[in-house]
Amino acid sequence: MDNLTIAILGGTGKEGKGLGYRWALAGHNVIIGSRLLEKAVAAAEEVLGLNAQIANIIGMENLSAAKVADVIVLTVPYSAHAPMCELIKDVVNSKLVIDVTVPLVPPKVSKVQMPPAGSATMEASLILGENVKIGAAFQNISHEHLLTNKEILCDVLVTGNSKSTRDEIIQLVESAGLKGWDAGPIENSVVVEGLTSVLIGLNKKHGVQNAGIRITGIE
Repeated sequence: MDNLTIAILGGTGKEGKGLGYRWALAGHNVIIGSRLLEKAVAAAEEVLGLNAQIANIIGMENLSAAKVADVIVLTVPYSAHAPMCELIKDVVNSKLVIDVTVPLVPPKVSKVQMPPAGSATMEASLILGENVKIGAAFQNISHEHLLTNKEILCDVLVTGNSKSTRDEIIQLVESAGLKGWDAGPIENSVVVEGLTSVLIGLNKKHGVQNAGIRITGIE
């Protein structure tokens, strides 16, 4: 895969920084996006400090980052999800959008609570329009895995509004050092997003932070 410019909007959180770190190691140009430029720059500098081998991460405001990117990744809290989609809808065009958002509703985050659209990714698709290539991925990967150089023994389920969209996302999953699986059409994102609440519940029950999933039985 050619090196891409990947904008991680709302990327100042741990998940966004983890994905940025992994993609930067793979040679992609990464933009950490935030509402506040200063916060974005600080997050980019934090990720740069994790490994002397990377220099291809910068911080920008969310809209500016979306304008210049080849790929847009949404890692915002669900409360900011619809406003973010509205903010960028005029600059997305036919770009690839990866939605990592999970519709968690505090305080009951271990309870699956889907929005009226069916899932966060389906909500984003409605706002951004039918010409956008959009899919869901990375909802079930803990940031503790991403912010290391170790092999990640978890899989990533990928849904999307076309097979070509899912194929593109799977390539980016693999460049981040993970195994991606085609989990079908965008409607299946309800399952992918809902699994996060299940994993949060397992984490709490067993006193861990990084429960994940693996697909077995396929050679």
